[in-house]
Amino acid sequence: MLLDPTFLAIQFLNGLQLASLLFLLAVGLSVVFGLMGFINLAHGTLYMIGAYIGLSVARSTGSFWLALVAAPVAVALLGMVFHVVLLRHMQAASPMKQVLVTFGLIFVGLDSVRYIWGNYSHGIDLPAVLAGGVSVLGETYPIYRLFIIGLGLAVLAALHWGLERTRLGALVRAGVDDRETAAALGIDVGLAFFAVFCLGCALAGLAGVVAAPVLSVYPGMDMSVLILTLIVVVIGGPGSLKGAALGALVIGMAQTFGQVLVPALASVMIYAVMAAVLLARPGGLVRARHG
Repeated sequence: MLLDPTFLAIQFLNGLQLASLLFLLAVGLSVVFGLMGFINLAHGTLYMIGAYIGLSVARSTGSFWLALVAAPVAVALLGMVFHVVLLRHMQAASPMKQVLVTFGLIFVGLDSVRYIWGNYSHGIDLPAVLAGGVSVLGETYPIYRLFIIGLGLAVLAALHWGLERTRLGALVRAGVDDRETAAALGIDVGLAFFAVFCLGCALAGLAGVVAAPVLSVYPGMDMSVLILTLIVVVIGGPGSLKGAALGALVIGMAQTFGQVLVPALASVMIYAVMAAVLLARPGGLVRARHG
């Protein structure tokens, strides 16, 4: 089985699909944790809310594509409120207070979705263009999973371009390198980081609606991916776009091949990979630049 090229190709694609979802989630959390110094455990809750908003939009309009646009926008707006009302007041607080407050928000989000949408599992129907499959070395592979891979790569490319080629990216890099000097030059670093935070929230909402047809939508779906997302951030390197991508790829492959090769030890393998990476590079695979 290990030498079967079809098996390896299918599992590699499965690993890429999981890595794409983890990247969409981890990149926002990495930015908040690495650049703003805020431990936001409620990031997974934004992912869950995005899935439920996408579910409601898809059911009311019959359009998956509209849900794919509406959910990230709605979650970004929710992130704005979250930042203004709570996050900006908690940035100077101790890490323990940040953890306790955002951990409490997880339960607020859980009870909110239960109250609004109920305690049942739901699914989002795919458009006809994404509902079929294609042949991969003689095996049928779902088109939608390839769509997730392509979306993850497109978002990575767009973020890289935005960080390296746009004014906002230059402002963020300046704030990361030396926040005090950037502020002295008249750069509103706080506003730049706020924009990036809202973008991270939007990506969490996008990940939620994208994951819905594959993983289903249910209360508590945030906790099922939160641990994996945190591991991706830690091993990739907080505050690093490349680190989030590499960390997602490593964990996506470890999770996928671990489940099919040694299912009893799959979860152990993830932590073993994390331990090995941190022993070799305690700061993560890619360190963000800090002044």
